[in-house]
Amino acid sequence: MGADDVMARLARQIDAAAQRERALADMDEIASLRLRGAGELHRVCAAFVASLNSRIAAPAVEISPPEWTAEMLREPGVNLVQIVSQGRILQIAFEAPVPPVSTEKFAIPYVLEGELRAYNQQMLERFEIRSRLLYYCVERGEAAWRVFDWRTKWSGPLDCALLAGVMESLF
Repeated sequence: MGADDVMARLARQIDAAAQRERALADMDEIASLRLRGAGELHRVCAAFVASLNSRIAAPAVEISPPEWTAEMLREPGVNLVQIVSQGRILQIAFEAPVPPVSTEKFAIPYVLEGELRAYNQQMLERFEIRSRLLYYCVERGEAAWRVFDWRTKWSGPLDCALLAGVMESLF
């Protein structure tokens, strides 16, 4: 075996090791983004509930889970956040897509995907649940939750005002 063969094999091994390390670093970054995204989603929901309850005579809006910790993120698996008031429910289900960063369902790359569902008892009796899609998007070094209404093709940020509009439609 010649010196050129040894050098070529060593070069391939170095390239392969560097590629594996980059993939691991990227996966660590993606895992960190996912944790941040889950926490951010819960913070928006908790801020909405706190703001609404501060304006109600007797607090009547609840969030479940009441607190969010990094250990609560299921990956793989579905994660749920629910906001409930007098039988009206906003339910957010989200999970990690496969592949780890995707553009399969939304044009902007995302690391978490989900759905915002809104319903009350009368709607359930009619088999009606309103839904909007959610994506934790990463673009130009920034990450944020985006809402996509598949019926109207509208897209915008997930915030307290959006949650208020969705819940208001249930009363």
